[in-house]
Amino acid sequence: MKKRAFHGLRAFAEDRTGSIAVVGAIVASVITGSGALAVQQALVLRTERALQASTDMAALAGAQDLNDSTDAAIATATSYAAKNPVAGQTVTAVSGYPKAVCLSSTNIACGSIGANAIVVKQQIVMPLVFGKYFGFASKTMVATATASAQGGAGKAVDVMFVLDTTRSMTNTDARCSISGATRLGCAEAGVRKLLLAANPSLVQAGLSIFPPVKTATDAAREYACSGAAPAIAKYNATAPVYTILGLSNDYKSSVGATTLNSASNIVRAVGGVSGCTGLQAIGGVGTYFADAISAAQAELQARGRPEARKVIVFLSDGDAGASSSNVGSSKYSNQCHQGIAAAQAAAAAGISVYSAAYGAANSGGCSTDNPAISPCATMQQIATSADKFFPDSGASSVSCTSTVNTATDIIGIFTAIGASLSSSAPRLILNSTS
Repeated sequence: MKKRAFHGLRAFAEDRTGSIAVVGAIVASVITGSGALAVQQALVLRTERALQASTDMAALAGAQDLNDSTDAAIATATSYAAKNPVAGQTVTAVSGYPKAVCLSSTNIACGSIGANAIVVKQQIVMPLVFGKYFGFASKTMVATATASAQGGAGKAVDVMFVLDTTRSMTNTDARCSISGATRLGCAEAGVRKLLLAANPSLVQAGLSIFPPVKTATDAAREYACSGAAPAIAKYNATAPVYTILGLSNDYKSSVGATTLNSASNIVRAVGGVSGCTGLQAIGGVGTYFADAISAAQAELQARGRPEARKVIVFLSDGDAGASSSNVGSSKYSNQCHQGIAAAQAAAAAGISVYSAAYGAANSGGCSTDNPAISPCATMQQIATSADKFFPDSGASSVSCTSTVNTATDIIGIFTAIGASLSSSAPRLILNSTS
C-alpha cells in the first residue's frame, strides 16, 4: 500500500503538463503587457514631438507680429495653437503664456512695445490606457518655445508706395538734404534710398499716386523719358488710374548691386535716371487720398505673393479737402476720415500701413470733416500702429511729432521705413536666453 502511494506521488511530480501551462500563461501575459506598454510609449513620444512642434510654430507665428504690438503677437500665437491641434489630444496654454518678453542678450531693440521675443508654453494631459495597471492613469507633457522677432532669414515683402503728386509738391523743401529739391524731388530721393538698400530677391515694389491720371497712356508718361505731361483725372472721373506701376523687383539687378537699375520703370518714375522727368506734380484737382490707398490695397491683394508681408507706404501732408466738383457729392464730406477708413480697411486685410507725414499741420486743415480732425491726427490714424507713424519732426512750421520715431526729414523717414522692411525673420532661440 505504501509502495503504491509512493509511485503515485512520483508520477504526479514528474507530470509537468499543468505547470507548463501556468508558466506559459504568465509569459504570454508579460509579453502582451510589454507590447502594450511599448505601443503606449511610442504614442507618448509621438505626442510629445507633436506638442513641441505645435509650440515652436505658435511662437514663430506670434513673433512675426511683434512689429505691431505685444497684444497682436500673443493673439496670433494663441490663435495658431488653437488652429493647429495635436491629433486626439487637448492642448492648453500654461497659465501666464504666451508672453512677450524683452531679452537683452539678443541685441535686438525692444522698441515702443517693450518686447523683442515671445515665449509659448503649452501642455497636454494624456490618458494612459495601460498605465492604470501600473499605478499611473495619465501623463502630463509640457513644451516651451521662445522665438526672437529677428535673426532668421529675411522676410519677403510686397510694398506699394502711395505718393502725393498734388501741385503743392512742387514747392521747395528747404530741409531736404538735397539742396534746392522740391518736396516731390525729396520724396523721390527717399524712395530711391529705400530701394537701394532693399534686397530684390525678397522685396517687390509698386507705385500709386494721387491725384490719378486719366488713362494707362498717361500713367506711362509718369515714368517714360519723353517728358510728355500726363493728363490728370478728377477724383470722380470714370475709372481714374491711381496705380502707375504694379509690383516688381527689377529696381536692382542683384542683391549686391550698388546702383539702381536704370531700365526699371519704378526707378525712372522716382527720378533715378538722368534725363528722365519721372513723376510730375501737376495737380489742379485738390487733395483726396482715400481711393489711392484702396488702389494700393487692390494691387497688393491681386498680385502680391502669398508668403510675403504686405505693406503700404503712404506719403502726404494729411490735408484732404477736394472740392465737390472734383471729388463728387458722395465723397465730399469727411475726406480725411475717409482716408483713415481706407487705411483701416487695408490693415484689416492684413496690410501694414506706414504713414510719412510730410509737413502735416497739427491744427486746421481737413475742411470737409465733422468732427474736426487735423492733418497730423489724420496721418497718425492712417498708420497701422504708433511705430509706423513717421512725421518729419524737423519741420519748423508744424508741431506734428511722434513718441516713437524721430526722423527729421523725408529722406530719413524712408531710410527708417526701409530698415523696418528689411529686418530679418523671426527665429527660435534657446529657452534659457536672457
